[in-house]
Amino acid sequence: MKIRQVSAAERADLVFPLTAYAFEPTVEFEALREKYRRRMRYFEHVTTLVAEEDGSARACVGAYPMVQNVRGQVLDMAGVSSVASDPGSRRKGYVRELLWQLLRQMRDQGAVVSTLYPFRPSFYGRFGYVGMPRQRRISFAPGGLPRVELPGHVERVRFSEGFDDYVGLLRRVCAATHGFALFDELRTSESREDKVWVALARTVDGEVSGALAYEITNFGDELKGRDLLATGPMGRALVLEFLGRHVDQVRRVSLTAGTDVVPELWGTDLEVSVSGLVDFPTHGGPMARVLDMRGLTGIGSGDGDVTVEVVDDEFVGGVHRLVGEGGRLSVTHGGVSRARLSVAGLSALVYGVLDPVDVVARGLGVIENSAIDVLRSMFPRKMPYLFADF
Repeated sequence: MKIRQVSAAERADLVFPLTAYAFEPTVEFEALREKYRRRMRYFEHVTTLVAEEDGSARACVGAYPMVQNVRGQVLDMAGVSSVASDPGSRRKGYVRELLWQLLRQMRDQGAVVSTLYPFRPSFYGRFGYVGMPRQRRISFAPGGLPRVELPGHVERVRFSEGFDDYVGLLRRVCAATHGFALFDELRTSESREDKVWVALARTVDGEVSGALAYEITNFGDELKGRDLLATGPMGRALVLEFLGRHVDQVRRVSLTAGTDVVPELWGTDLEVSVSGLVDFPTHGGPMARVLDMRGLTGIGSGDGDVTVEVVDDEFVGGVHRLVGEGGRLSVTHGGVSRARLSVAGLSALVYGVLDPVDVVARGLGVIENSAIDVLRSMFPRKMPYLFADF
């Protein structure tokens, strides 16, 4: 078996047959190949590895160069995707070897963290990944939204026309939202011509403070939104007030939001449904892991000083002193550890998805009693909102 990095131009012939068999309907194979080939100009910056045997690609993995907000600091991130193998080559360790090499390369290129959407979380748990919450899908009848005049207005345009304003908002939301991740400029540009509307909420001075990309399925049917994005309560309120104006056009509005959103408080008589389906292999909640300890320097942190040992990991293994002071974390090497963590346990604390007691209860580490409150103070629970889907 030989591992080789391939270009975007080679993906249509080497990667597509593997990923299409794994994830796409059989009857659409040929039509999808041509669509896939046309998309490859947006994949020039993607790192793609294939495992070849007897001159044929047997397995593949890929990683998007992305950025992610981790506790207030925007870090370089590897978004792992295109993980597939031919059925006859499964259970031979090809994907395992590809993934380890991919993570090494992405770390060498500056990635501090990595995320992915798993087909089976336990498989990626062996690579140090830990689960994050899945975004919620919210559905409601627009008649329950309040009708009130607000400062500012909403501009409705085709997505291509509002694309630059929308992307500008994404960057501001990313800078302010824990867990929020974005593709690089090239990969982001692929969506410019999406055939949808976008509602752009503008403040009185014209700045975009909220947005929702959406489509209407039919008169009297559904307004299907993507992620409800806002820099604050006013941007969200402007978008919701705009949605309420569709009361005589659609029966339901649906959209996606992070886990900290409480839609039942959007209106007094709002009848709302909130769902977050997680099943396998089609709807796995995202997962994340840390790739570089020193790269965590500067992320948000409560006050505290604790030394931890991370075991059995080639990237972040070792003894690390973590100091939270002035709202920021510093990381140095060495000391006497008071906690012995797997990389998944460490990542769970950094991302805020587990309390230190949960880390112990999940079997992801052993923590001295004297260190539990310190770690809880330094890494309080804080649910990440990944946003990017890949």
